[in-house]
Amino acid sequence: MPLEPRAQTLLKTLVERYIAEGQPVGSRVLSKLSKLDLSPATIRNIMADLEEMGFVASPHTSAGRIPTPRGFRVFVDTLLTVQPVSENSIESSLQLSTQVGQPQKIISNAAQMLSSLTQFAGVVLAPQHESAFSQIEFLRLSEKRILLVIVTPNGDVQNRLLLTEADYTPAQLNEAANYINRHYSGLSFNEIRLRLQNELREIHSDLTKLMQTAIEAGDETITGSTEDVVIAGENNLLNVHDFTYDLNSLRKLFAMFEQKTELMQLLDISSKASGIQIYIGGDSQLVPMDDMSVVTAPYQVNGKIVGTLGVIGPTRMAYQKIIPIVDITARLLSNALSHARSISDND
Repeated sequence: MPLEPRAQTLLKTLVERYIAEGQPVGSRVLSKLSKLDLSPATIRNIMADLEEMGFVASPHTSAGRIPTPRGFRVFVDTLLTVQPVSENSIESSLQLSTQVGQPQKIISNAAQMLSSLTQFAGVVLAPQHESAFSQIEFLRLSEKRILLVIVTPNGDVQNRLLLTEADYTPAQLNEAANYINRHYSGLSFNEIRLRLQNELREIHSDLTKLMQTAIEAGDETITGSTEDVVIAGENNLLNVHDFTYDLNSLRKLFAMFEQKTELMQLLDISSKASGIQIYIGGDSQLVPMDDMSVVTAPYQVNGKIVGTLGVIGPTRMAYQKIIPIVDITARLLSNALSHARSISDND
């Protein structure tokens, strides 16, 4: 049920005060800050109603109230007034334009800048690269030890050591490499894998196992050559009392950064949504800690969503400032990566 205007004003005032001070907010303070011409008794009655509806709670140690996760959700969804942020100031700080042609550096820069601007942790889910190649070579190192050399379409070179069951001659290795380059150059390893089953019967069976091994290893090498999640500023969260007051919370926090599984799941889901998404601990099952919130936005390359970026901080964060920073950074990252892609395609 929608809140009546006076209740909305008081809830908004309480959340903003709690974000700023981190302390329970009493009726007297609410009366002064909200500028509502209401008696203290009326304010107490409205706050009691808000508490009954689950939007605020009363800590045992204070007569004041704090917002619950549900109260924070109402605040960010319907009551928040976003503060304008200069896009030029973020762009000059981010310096994405100086990193043309270096997508991984651009992504790392974006995470660093989100952290710097918010004093929380910045995070970017990197694009999942198609594991395409332009050329491969096999180099015989010794008996049953082969070096697989992969050249990607943008000129990167990746190496992978293969341990084989058979001992292949240089002529056999050359034959296998020539076959793969002639038939599959420019395709992703995943596409090749789907075609190999029917096509490998055309060549000598002794090389079938080698080529299958090379395709699997090549896929793992290319897809594993970049970080899935780039995180910057984790140490900023050591200065946030909401996390550091409890050793168990701190352990949970850094376990999340180390394992990254829960974080990747949240970012992957948010990349399928449009625009800014706000995940509040205690309200969203995707956030592993009650005192944590994550503000995310998807970013694009040439109009196609390829990843997500965001800010990780306490539930008691200044959403009105964080949201435009995340939104603008996503747009700038999209522009920089699209520009880098066009430069690469024209080279």
